[in-house]
Amino acid sequence: MDEMTDEAAVASGGGRMPVVALVGRPNVGKSSFFNRVTGSRKAIVDDTPGVTRDRHYGQVRWRNRAFILVDTGGIEPEEAEDVIVTRKAFPDESSAALRKSVTDRMRSQAMRAAEDADVVLFMVDGREGVSSEDARIADWLRRIEKPVWILVNKVDSAEMEAAALAPFYELGAFELRPVSSAHGYGVRRFLDELCETLAAPLQADGGRDDEIRIAVIGRPNVGKSSLVNRLVGAERMVVSDMPGTTRDSVDTLLETEGKKYRLIDTAGIRRKGKVRRKLEKFSVIRALKAIEESDVALVLIDAGEGIAEQDAKIIGYALDRGRGCLVIINKWDLLSGDRRKKSLVMDEVERQIRFVGYAPVLKTSALTGSGCGRILPLVARMAAQARMRFGTGELNRIVKRAVEDHSPPLFRGRRLKFFYATQVGIRPPAFLLFVNYPDAVHFSYRRYLANRLRDGLGLDLVPFEIRIRERKREKRGGRKRKRH
Repeated sequence: MDEMTDEAAVASGGGRMPVVALVGRPNVGKSSFFNRVTGSRKAIVDDTPGVTRDRHYGQVRWRNRAFILVDTGGIEPEEAEDVIVTRKAFPDESSAALRKSVTDRMRSQAMRAAEDADVVLFMVDGREGVSSEDARIADWLRRIEKPVWILVNKVDSAEMEAAALAPFYELGAFELRPVSSAHGYGVRRFLDELCETLAAPLQADGGRDDEIRIAVIGRPNVGKSSLVNRLVGAERMVVSDMPGTTRDSVDTLLETEGKKYRLIDTAGIRRKGKVRRKLEKFSVIRALKAIEESDVALVLIDAGEGIAEQDAKIIGYALDRGRGCLVIINKWDLLSGDRRKKSLVMDEVERQIRFVGYAPVLKTSALTGSGCGRILPLVARMAAQARMRFGTGELNRIVKRAVEDHSPPLFRGRRLKFFYATQVGIRPPAFLLFVNYPDAVHFSYRRYLANRLRDGLGLDLVPFEIRIRERKREKRGGRKRKRH
């Protein structure tokens, strides 16, 4: 939809943005609606009930208004026999009791999102009509005393409106609006009406994106969601001992000590051979995209299991995308009193991550909170380094001193010359060096220059790029071009 932006800073501008929560049964089209109006593909869309288990946040800008849209997991029926629905969605899970526990937590998350919101959008299926669970949700929504709009989804044309809306009038005095998440019918009209009821228009400058984006990544069940909950101080992620509870990338917003953070909890990244089901493949793609969009990646390692080959590969994913990498050895409390095990774990971690020697390592426990207070201040320092800009004069002084201290080898009997350096990018910082013979810059000399730049610029926590380019030599005797 051309009047919506991609996801930007949710907390932009001077005031608090209205919050709009999207609730309803599973598989009625909430995630499709969320993706359409936020202009993103953050929520996984699939016919499997229960795909969205946590809350997703996205910013919507429409007609000079802005609000936060919250997508929630489907509210499942309370009856015990309906655990069968979850079993169909997740056939490989270990026990019906755990499945029901996750379903209960999904219900709790959706209800909490509605209670926190300024406006609630209750989505129903216009093709199926009113279900008993729709009636129970409507009864609960009447008690929370918030403005509620019923979105009757899967209404693809004006001819379908009357028949699709009629059954839902029995749910009470809610505002009914026909929409089609898949085809867009009625969505623009609804957003016009919704925004008329929301708070003040956006400022002319539209706010400033000053968030620090943090991708929380790692293998399944290493405590990513628990760590996010610990940092936020509220249970916003579904946390379970069941591997794979988080299936999608989930954003959580946090402001502390004058800084704004967006914590992106991602699905666990398994070894390639272990990723078989379609949804899990989607989830891995989402996790990689979260790394791409982040300033810093928190890579969690299970202290009880130690670092694995897959952990090193995950760190490599962050390095390949030029992102700062903070290695978190979580569940450190499991090694309490076992000095030998602690020493073995740290030695192995140091050995495995030598290729990112600048990456800080923290020992934490999301369960007890030990070490967690150091994470955000360190992330803020890393993000600041990743966004730093340096003057050409400063760069050239460092490169000149480096070349004087250690001259590069001759190339085919000719001297390799470094003419000048300049910065050409951030996140990660990227530096372009102009030379006479680019092929003559051996990888060992490039590494030497990188170490000198790292020390000279104070980039001790993040990766950066060095690019080498030939400075074109002007031909003698040619006519000079006039500048216009």
